[in-house]
Amino acid sequence: MNEKAPLWKPSRQRIAAANLTAFMRSATRRWDTAFDDFEALHRWSVTHPEPFWSTLWDWAGVVGERGGRVLADARRMPGAQWFPDARLNFAENLLRSRDSADALVFWGEDKVRRRISHAELHEAVAQTAWALRDLGVGKGDRVAAYLPNLPAAVVAMLATASIGAIFSSASPDFGVQGVLDRFGQIEPKVLFACDGYFYNGKAIDCLGKVAEIAARMPSLRRVVVVPYAGSAGGIDSVKQGVALADFVAPYAGEREIRFERLPFDHPLYILYSSGTTGVPKCIVHSAGGTLLQHLKEHRLHGDIHAGDRLFYFTTCGWMMWNWLVSGLASGATLLLYDGSPFVGRGNILFDYAEAEGMTHFGTSAKFIDAIAKINLAPTKTHNLERLRALFSTGSPLVPEAFGYVYANIKRDVQLASISGGTDIISCFVLGNPVGPVWRGEIQCRGLGMAVEVFDEGGHPVRQAKGELVCLKPFPSMPIGFWNDPDGKKYRAAYFERFENVWCHGDFIEETAHGGFVIYGRSDATLNPGGVRIGTAEIYRQVEKLDEVLESLVIGQDWEKDTRVVLFVKLREGLTLDDALAKRIKDVIRENTTPRHVPAKILQVGDIPRTKSNKIVELAVRNLVQGEPVKNIEALANPEALDWYRNRPELSC
Repeated sequence: MNEKAPLWKPSRQRIAAANLTAFMRSATRRWDTAFDDFEALHRWSVTHPEPFWSTLWDWAGVVGERGGRVLADARRMPGAQWFPDARLNFAENLLRSRDSADALVFWGEDKVRRRISHAELHEAVAQTAWALRDLGVGKGDRVAAYLPNLPAAVVAMLATASIGAIFSSASPDFGVQGVLDRFGQIEPKVLFACDGYFYNGKAIDCLGKVAEIAARMPSLRRVVVVPYAGSAGGIDSVKQGVALADFVAPYAGEREIRFERLPFDHPLYILYSSGTTGVPKCIVHSAGGTLLQHLKEHRLHGDIHAGDRLFYFTTCGWMMWNWLVSGLASGATLLLYDGSPFVGRGNILFDYAEAEGMTHFGTSAKFIDAIAKINLAPTKTHNLERLRALFSTGSPLVPEAFGYVYANIKRDVQLASISGGTDIISCFVLGNPVGPVWRGEIQCRGLGMAVEVFDEGGHPVRQAKGELVCLKPFPSMPIGFWNDPDGKKYRAAYFERFENVWCHGDFIEETAHGGFVIYGRSDATLNPGGVRIGTAEIYRQVEKLDEVLESLVIGQDWEKDTRVVLFVKLREGLTLDDALAKRIKDVIRENTTPRHVPAKILQVGDIPRTKSNKIVELAVRNLVQGEPVKNIEALANPEALDWYRNRPELSC
């Protein structure tokens, strides 16, 4: 494959039909400013933020009153105010249609199928909203969901948002303490919870956990139990418990929703940091900022049109669920999936894509790596004719994965590796549907996002590794953290490193093409001999080897320096021997530098990760250094830590 040429370029027809092209024409007419290409539009969007964001509001048809001012206190980070005179309701913008077309399609592994029209969704939200109102839920109150990625989760969120209450969610694979660590801080009045869920063909009952959570959360007035995969009975064991059908039954005749139009920065969501270094931080996001940022990312960067069918493999415990649900505001049908992505030997998501005419397929880099390891080739087995874009996030997408996608999934597809996070409920760098895709590179900065790469001294650099920073305010910056009245924790999280500059904590490089490569989290970078190395640089090389399924690398303090320690999970039945260890070291040395070569390579049976499938390098480093892992509840597989604890090989 010729690496001097892009892997993919959009056709002239595709560029002409793109939302981005239409938006550029609209902005040109309105502001008498010509844009030759995406880069020119981006420069304008960050040097003239008020015209850019007000044009986006109008072009996207945001429902609400925009007001006269677009940005107040523009030089303050944090502290800038977007659309300070505006009034809107998030749910009203997602529930514009009431027709019979699909709003939601749901697959629960290979066991459950549901289809909900826009009219049915509107009615379900209306009834749930009235039930919440009559329970005393109002503006600023919290409603929590402990649910799989079900239609009921979307309904609960929209009903909450229609009132002006604040929604927060977690997936049912969280343990009791993990839920209490999150929801216990925000004291919700209502909890929506499931009776059970499916994973890898097994039904897992949840009512025992729900009962314990309800008993330990005194703020709850009602626990609404959603039937899915649990036992038939047991709701009586849940304090304040009521079945969903009984909760909404008194409002069966309701069809209309009373949308509360509120200020742009009225709180919509509370999301949580991973919590692997302590109790999770509660990050509060605004209704207006979330809506406008997602409209920009969906329509301009993802090229989502009305009638498209948007899928993201996610749980309700990951911000990509919030990102996915906003697709309703762009007129997309949401394709929801819950369960294991490896049902049907890894084919079920592609079965879904074919059956439902999926236009946008979102997943994680780890999923792409996993199906590449088992030589899945959907291009030979599935009709993906309607698929236009494939999104990947959660961890860096290695260059080899780019090649795999174009060889084995679809040749004519926009592969958009995207990166941002819970902190901003959106992306700093992402896709460009009218630009080329280069091997191993994220395509571009987000419009309106003044993204740069800083060196250690706070100076912008290009084609050199450094810190991902954002120099100017953007609408989806958090309102703040919950229970942080003076903003001290918020400022410490993002603004202590560089004054008046958002420092995100990613180790990144801007390429010659204006794209980006992410090398991992800054706090997980390795420093042997004082040289900063991104963990993704090592993963890329190690996971080329067929014997290696996954790996995890840390820096261990050793003899007044740092030594690189690599843990590898091998294919079943294989054992790490001297020959394989040498091959691993050789491939790292040949493709990187001698400093990247690990001093120690150890075999493990599992790689610990968070509920959103992120490898927890810091937790393992703490364990190896003899420091406590502060929040085991944040891990999806805490038992995996046993493979790293008290390893005698690391004491010499």
